[in-house]
Amino acid sequence: MHMYPQSMQKDKIIIYQVFTRLFGSDANVNQHNGDKATNGCGTMSDFSAKALGEIKKLGANYIWPTGIIEHATQTDYSAYGIARDHHAIVKGKAGSAYAIKDYYDVDPDIATSVPGRMKEFERFLARTHKAGLKMIIDFVSNHVARQYHSDACPEGVEDLGASDDKNKAFSAENNFYYAVGEQLSADFDLRQDEQDAYYEFPARATGNDNFSSHARRDDWYETVKLNYGVDYVNGRAAHFAPVPSTWQKMLDILKFWASKGVDGFRCDMAEMVPAEFWGWAIPKVKENHPDLLFIAEVYNPNEYRRYINEGKFDYLYDKVGLYDTLRAVTCGKSNATAITGCWQAVEDIRDHMLNFLENHDEQRIASDFFAGDGERGRAPMLVSACLWQNPMMVYFGQELGERGMDEEGFSGRDGRTTIFDYWTVSTISRWRNKGKFDGRKLTPQETELQAFYSRLLNLCNNEKALKAGKFFDLMYVNPRSGHFNPSRHYAFARTAGKEMIIVVANFDDTPVDMHLSLPRHMFELYNIAPASQKKATDLLTDKSMTIAFTPDEPVEVKVPALGGVMLKLKL
Repeated sequence: MHMYPQSMQKDKIIIYQVFTRLFGSDANVNQHNGDKATNGCGTMSDFSAKALGEIKKLGANYIWPTGIIEHATQTDYSAYGIARDHHAIVKGKAGSAYAIKDYYDVDPDIATSVPGRMKEFERFLARTHKAGLKMIIDFVSNHVARQYHSDACPEGVEDLGASDDKNKAFSAENNFYYAVGEQLSADFDLRQDEQDAYYEFPARATGNDNFSSHARRDDWYETVKLNYGVDYVNGRAAHFAPVPSTWQKMLDILKFWASKGVDGFRCDMAEMVPAEFWGWAIPKVKENHPDLLFIAEVYNPNEYRRYINEGKFDYLYDKVGLYDTLRAVTCGKSNATAITGCWQAVEDIRDHMLNFLENHDEQRIASDFFAGDGERGRAPMLVSACLWQNPMMVYFGQELGERGMDEEGFSGRDGRTTIFDYWTVSTISRWRNKGKFDGRKLTPQETELQAFYSRLLNLCNNEKALKAGKFFDLMYVNPRSGHFNPSRHYAFARTAGKEMIIVVANFDDTPVDMHLSLPRHMFELYNIAPASQKKATDLLTDKSMTIAFTPDEPVEVKVPALGGVMLKLKL
């Protein structure tokens, strides 16, 4: 049990992540390894005022269009002055949005008119703001595409690596790490379908910290590691004074996009970049943009507090704690009681943790590799979205039960939606229905699941108790009984002013006539008068009921299978 006061000022952040080139793709050809001409590609213009309005209706107040900045691709845009990428070092026909080719440009794939791609982005951003949404974009900080070259950078900006001393494996003034005197080799074909093999001399370290000249198939071989002044070869010695060249160049890139009016950055693999850089750069960006959000992809719990306190991040992924635990509980591999340990492990930094159940890196809930059915995402969503006031993120199609079981091309049948290939995502295409968003092509189950997500996410900001209320874990007074199973049930309360919401999640396949005990300590702590009868409304169904609201008698409520209830009471 714990109770914490929360701020009542700010809205809970609800982020809708959407892979930009897939959102508006309607070709539905879906040829394995198909190129852009065959499989089609969505653009920024597909995010119409109507589309953005529908995303807002889902309950989102932020959108994260993934894949905005120009990245390496097998599609040839040389006619537009964009250098062609060698196919051997591009993953998939479309290429990864995390192999950045020009930090100062917009990806040509997602433009209706390639020469006007930056103007199209600016209009997209303006439409987003007009729709009442804010926009986060990726800042890929640890690595760039092997053939990185900025042809769109502002005048006077020096390209990454332009002044590197390639005769030094490491120098704080170099932007890359070098295997001096060695040519890049690989355990895969560096020719692929090209006339000449890809040539790199001297070889540079790959993005996943492989500092040899040999790239392996399971490396992030399409990328090269950026040098922030850490000498990995010699005991990770730090060379941060004077300020390394890469620090200043990356700060300039952050300022460039901040000046465009974006509202935040999701910083890819932030923990592979020294926290000292972030602690230096983030305050400098916020001098002119104080409300800008910085979200870090950090997976090592031992580093959490350093990247918050020293690195100055607003939010970190709660992946290793809450996500992994909810996934295990959903799949029957862990007990629901483990959820309590998740919030206890980060209770001192809880306001800085961002919750999610899906993103572009993780397998879909409905995939065969996770839960096999989007319906099984209801119970973990209740917990993830309502546990605290922290931000909640959903991935496009999650709310429709997208399965991610296509074998698209470079991305095989792995339970994820591809980030490497041109493809049409069936659920999203049918929801969009060529921009009409009329629901006619969705199945009844998809429509019902989407309605659940919309109701839940909107409740997170419409209900004060969920938005910023106090939290009380109810598990410690609810041991196993015939009416409560702590292995498959999780319960907690949120309170604000004269309102309380009791949230119960049922991870089990069967409904339960639950008897939920409320501890005397909670009544004393909140100075609540018990009542033998109290009117309550389930916010998920609008059904009213009368319950006992006293430490001496349990709350009796029917909880559906693979779902839950949210009982709102007036205190």
